[in-house]
Amino acid sequence: MPRITLPDPQRLTPEQQRVYDAVVAGPRGQLVGPLRAVLLVPELAHRWQLFGEQLRYKTSLPARITELAIVTVARHWNSQIEWQIHAQAAAAAGVPENILAAIRLASPPSFEDVADADAYEYTRQLLNDGDVSEALHAQVCDRWGPAGIVELTAVIGYYTMVSMMLNAQAILPSERGDHPLPPVASRQCCGVLTRLPPAA
Repeated sequence: MPRITLPDPQRLTPEQQRVYDAVVAGPRGQLVGPLRAVLLVPELAHRWQLFGEQLRYKTSLPARITELAIVTVARHWNSQIEWQIHAQAAAAAGVPENILAAIRLASPPSFEDVADADAYEYTRQLLNDGDVSEALHAQVCDRWGPAGIVELTAVIGYYTMVSMMLNAQAILPSERGDHPLPPVASRQCCGVLTRLPPAA
């Protein structure tokens, strides 16, 4: 159960209703996840949903790369609803099931696609260490260009913010409190965060 009372879609203020309608009319098609909480602050929710729409649907990166980064963020932060939503989106975008299974269990994924490996490693290093190596930065920048590497970094940062909101407000995939991400005791660090391993 969420730690705060989330806005009732049937009893929104005019400001909340405008944001709600914009979200439902956009590519998401529904208001889920952190926006359920952020709607308590309509102006923040408005800017949040625009930022998220830009990073998820309108970057120069392939959808597969974006979704792979997002599920890696979700696993690091143990963000249950973020994983549930984006594991499905990642699979639909072409991320192989064995890769999703490895990330879910915080096991070393074995990539066949070098671009996927680069995206995972960039995300992993940034989450685990707060920075990336010079060699990896150069490799990722060569692959997707300066704009692409800025977008990838922004995706990682935005979905970290999403994870924090979901975790702090205890917003889970359902009222039953589903937990698609199992605890991985050998990989826990800094409280409940999961420190991700390098690829196999």
